[in-house]
Amino acid sequence: MSPSSPRLARLEGLLRQPLRVTITDGRILLGTFVGTDKPLNLVLINAEEYRVGVGQNGDGRYVGQILVPWRLVEKVEAQEKHSAGFVGRGGDGGMYL
Repeated sequence: MSPSSPRLARLEGLLRQPLRVTITDGRILLGTFVGTDKPLNLVLINAEEYRVGVGQNGDGRYVGQILVPWRLVEKVEAQEKHSAGFVGRGGDGGMYL
């Protein structure tokens, strides 16, 4: 990717923004996006983990800083800057990267 790539600009626009990341085992991670590494693993700070499903406690747990392997990511949603919720493109209101 060139430094002026639209994808890179979009990714840079998400820096320091809240993200909701759904991973393959069903967990949802909410945290502030602070970067990636070369294989596109996501780095979140001030992150909380939620397990959603039958028999699961809906309360989250604080995990702090976390690196989420890209191979485990099913969906990434960004919060609109002027909104209280996660909204954007997609049938469930998510903005997919």
